[in-house]
Amino acid sequence: MSNPDQNKPQADATEWTPEARAALGKARRSFAFSMGIMVLGFMAVGFALVYRVTRDSPPPAVADAVSIPAGAEIISALTDDGTVQVTYRLGGDVTLSIFDAGTGALTRSLRITAE
Repeated sequence: MSNPDQNKPQADATEWTPEARAALGKARRSFAFSMGIMVLGFMAVGFALVYRVTRDSPPPAVADAVSIPAGAEIISALTDDGTVQVTYRLGGDVTLSIFDAGTGALTRSLRITAE
């Protein structure tokens, strides 16, 4: 049988000199700093990729003007789902006109009456 104590290193072989300890500490700090910079770089690349993939597309074009009858009083106007919706009063009638947001063309007009 072999003696297991025979393969143990000598006590003075595992002792580090103060210069070696300082050099090892400096190498560890340098490695940690380099790894930190590399991790920050990977995070920046990851954030840039996610930003480019998820950024919003430019808003759709909205018509510069829509036509309503002369003398009409506008009650409300809003844009929704590719349309411009204008509610106006002309005389005693209230009308909702729906225009295409891209071209400004009238797509539908509804008269609103009270019952």
